[in-house]
Amino acid sequence: MKPATPFQSHPINHLDFRNHPLFMKNGIDSWCSLIMSAYKQKNQHLVQEKRSIFITLDGTHGAGFDKLLGKLQQTCEQEGIAFSCDSTSNYVKPEAELRAEMAPYLTDNRAFGYKATDVRPIQYFQQDARPALKKSALEFEAMQGIYVLHGPGASLLEGQTPDLRFYADYSRENQQRRHARHMGSFGLGSSNDKVETYKNCLFLEWPVWETYRRDWLAHYTHSEHSDNQAYYMDLNRPEEPVWLPTADLVNVLHKASRQPFRVKPFFAPGIWGGQYLKELCGLPDEWPNCAWSFEPIAPENTLLLRVQDITLEVPFTLLMESAPQEIMGERNARLFGDYFPIRFDYLDTMQGGELSLQVHPLQEYAESRFNEHMTQQESYYIMRNAPGAKVYLGLKEGISGGRLLAAVEDAQLREEPLELSDYVNEYYSQTGDLYLIPPGTVHCSGRDNLVLEISSTTWWFTFKIYDYLRLDADGKPRPMNPEHARHNINDVMNTSAVENGLIAQPTVIRRQGSSSEELLGQRDDLLFQVSRLTLHETWNADTQGEFVMYNLVDGERVRLVPAADEGAAVEWGYAESYIVPACVGEYRLENLSGSPCTLIAARVNPEWNHPLLPPSRTSGTESFHVAE
Repeated sequence: MKPATPFQSHPINHLDFRNHPLFMKNGIDSWCSLIMSAYKQKNQHLVQEKRSIFITLDGTHGAGFDKLLGKLQQTCEQEGIAFSCDSTSNYVKPEAELRAEMAPYLTDNRAFGYKATDVRPIQYFQQDARPALKKSALEFEAMQGIYVLHGPGASLLEGQTPDLRFYADYSRENQQRRHARHMGSFGLGSSNDKVETYKNCLFLEWPVWETYRRDWLAHYTHSEHSDNQAYYMDLNRPEEPVWLPTADLVNVLHKASRQPFRVKPFFAPGIWGGQYLKELCGLPDEWPNCAWSFEPIAPENTLLLRVQDITLEVPFTLLMESAPQEIMGERNARLFGDYFPIRFDYLDTMQGGELSLQVHPLQEYAESRFNEHMTQQESYYIMRNAPGAKVYLGLKEGISGGRLLAAVEDAQLREEPLELSDYVNEYYSQTGDLYLIPPGTVHCSGRDNLVLEISSTTWWFTFKIYDYLRLDADGKPRPMNPEHARHNINDVMNTSAVENGLIAQPTVIRRQGSSSEELLGQRDDLLFQVSRLTLHETWNADTQGEFVMYNLVDGERVRLVPAADEGAAVEWGYAESYIVPACVGEYRLENLSGSPCTLIAARVNPEWNHPLLPPSRTSGTESFHVAE
């Protein structure tokens, strides 16, 4: 489908490394050449007794190693070199055993688990995995060839010190595409339930293995083990792998953290999804709709970095782990560690359906029940709508959460629709409205809204209360969460609270010429602050040591120019977002449209002083020493 506007669904962040020696590499043939070169160099002075080389190809679950290994095997056959490979998946505990051991984190709930911050990667593997692989390595040494151990945890299980090390990364977005084709979470077999699979990843696989990736990079970059034989690989396009030495990756990430950047949006259809984003962003014709676009939800998105004429895709979390203070500023790094705390995402119900009636957990509940450090604080900015579109927010006067839940249960038993407006406040939405949604507030968007959600960075913790008796796209009932909701609905968030604090009343806070900035949303119980800039020509600003996020909600195009480095200027169009790191300092915004532009700006609430640090994560780096 051709986009309706010049919306960039694959935005490129350009980094200037022109004055550096070439360190970016790509292509399967080039990767094979690197390995063959290492083999020949090791054996260049040996005539009869050749020596084998050992390679660990570590990486993210789902990354496709087959094309790499197939080509390497073919090259070895042509050169008359013995080749052998083994997968770490052959040493994972049996699925039933692993599920039993991880039951406290997986739980028996389809949608929610308990975040596994105290599980070490080695716990996935059989007790005799290391001895078995050490024996295999010794046996292969006599073959005088090339041996590759591949898969998640390869560096934990290696039988001897490798000659070359790789970490092959693969995005959450691509993992979820494979989940749709029945790939389950690592070690847990195939899956036919996308909700359960996502839960297994969110609460177990990603906390364990994304921490492992962080530790792998730290270990082979900043320790005595750092050398040019450790490489980070982007394997999001298996036919065109990209890699670079880990030391150079650090330099790339540090440069990216010092200039404005945009993440690659992550789109997803849904049962209530609309048609506006599908057309705007040129999404595939076969998609029935587009419900969500994440831009950004930090753990879910990646960045496309153009370095030395090669595009490298890296997780946003990798960038955050490399330079949290440069991106967020000293105060925010103190409050949130390396966790980016604010998200933008779209909810599109234009020509679609209503969202489920829902509530998000209170902070204490999220921590105690899910080991989640940040609850879901939200706001809805109405970016576009059709006449008659509605938003539902807060309980009606005299209605309690218990009474609402009882009415929902009765409606479901009788299989008769519930009249939401009898229990929840109903408001006709208008473009430019902002609705604030603290945890515990019952809410949902009706049909025919394009909502820009400005919220804290989490998104799975939605307790569905009522969903109009409909089935999900997979034909299964959408999971309802009445018991979780019962413990979290705040009865105080009723009509009076909504109309005296949750519907924004814009206040002009500064002017520059004919341009102005309005404060739209700030509350003690929300970690974010939302403002709106009406831009006629130019606006001068300063990060003042804290990041700011922009989204162009009306108008054609704007430019942002850092005062200290005009070469790092960026431009973006309607519905696109940019993050301005704290270290950028002074900058100016320029209107490139023929009429006034409107931008939404989000930053951490200047009055927020409650740390929401991620739970202490179990390091796996000590395990790397065992095999060395």
